[in-house]
Amino acid sequence: MVKKSVARTTQTYTTPFLETHFGSTPAYTFAIKARDLITLHYVAVRGRDDEEGAVQRPLNARRINGIRTYILDGNTFFNSFILNWTDQNFAPSFSGNKITLPIVKSAAQVIDGQHRLAGLSQAIDTRDSVGDQELLVTLCVGLTTSNAAKIFLNINTEQKPVPKSLIYDLFGEVVDDEAHAVNRSTDLARELNDDPDSPLYNQIKFPGAPRGQGSIELSTFVSAFKDHFKPDTGTFYTYKIRDYERQKAAINNFFQSLYDFYDNSGLWNSSNKNPFLKAAGFNGAVDFFVEVLIKHCAEKRSFSTSTMKQFIGLDQSGLVTWDELRGKDGKTARKAIRTLLESNSLNALPDHDEYEF
Repeated sequence: MVKKSVARTTQTYTTPFLETHFGSTPAYTFAIKARDLITLHYVAVRGRDDEEGAVQRPLNARRINGIRTYILDGNTFFNSFILNWTDQNFAPSFSGNKITLPIVKSAAQVIDGQHRLAGLSQAIDTRDSVGDQELLVTLCVGLTTSNAAKIFLNINTEQKPVPKSLIYDLFGEVVDDEAHAVNRSTDLARELNDDPDSPLYNQIKFPGAPRGQGSIELSTFVSAFKDHFKPDTGTFYTYKIRDYERQKAAINNFFQSLYDFYDNSGLWNSSNKNPFLKAAGFNGAVDFFVEVLIKHCAEKRSFSTSTMKQFIGLDQSGLVTWDELRGKDGKTARKAIRTLLESNSLNALPDHDEYEF
């Protein structure tokens, strides 16, 4: 599906351009005013928008707010925005070393720069003069999803860490299910560990980390989750939680639910008392999550923190600590945590007179 413009306009913009190639794909780089760039662009999100070139992830509001502040503080961008022109009714034209663009609303997909553009749009709303800034754009025309994905991965792999397992979300296939499951587990562990808003922030210990940093071994996290990330057979795929962002959100919300119960009592960051920061307790929690809670949430059509907390329903005055499990073997401690969480989830079920027969 190729996006068709909903706008009709005679306004055009002509400027010199530099032609380069990404493999066999031609690309045209030029400068354009920020307000025209905002008009031209739109975001096609993978897994949501049914059209060629849809490779973007959902927007992160915190990043957008930070970028808006950065721009309003007088800063700009020196790296280019990557766009893919998709409008069939209007098209760029070329004459010599100049390109002429119809300034048509939503004529080009963003391949790279969606957060910068969202922050830029908010900055223009606050201060109109920001729209007069000139920015660099590299424009491709009519990219397929496969070519757009290759450019997206090339940019993100070179400039900042990008999940290796993202190739599955972009292309829908993997060479090795086991490798994908391990990569996806590792990618999610890294992001949950590095995100300051994550309940597992700085709680996962990666190989080579300084002594004393992190409580949950990366190998523990990967072993607990990897089988559930196998395409077709894994729990997440069975319940149609298939893309990276939704998988991350589900896991984050689960541990956020546990965090809320334990942090209120000052126990979450205590590696000696928090049972979920020990391998046995972590594994018991994951067992409950993938074997019990995901099914309940799917039936409710909600994986929000509030929904999960209703099912978990821990007694704030009787939270289990590691002191109560100390001395038990790992298998027994793991089962005890799973049983604790499962027994509380049963309390969230309706009374017998609420069932319909």
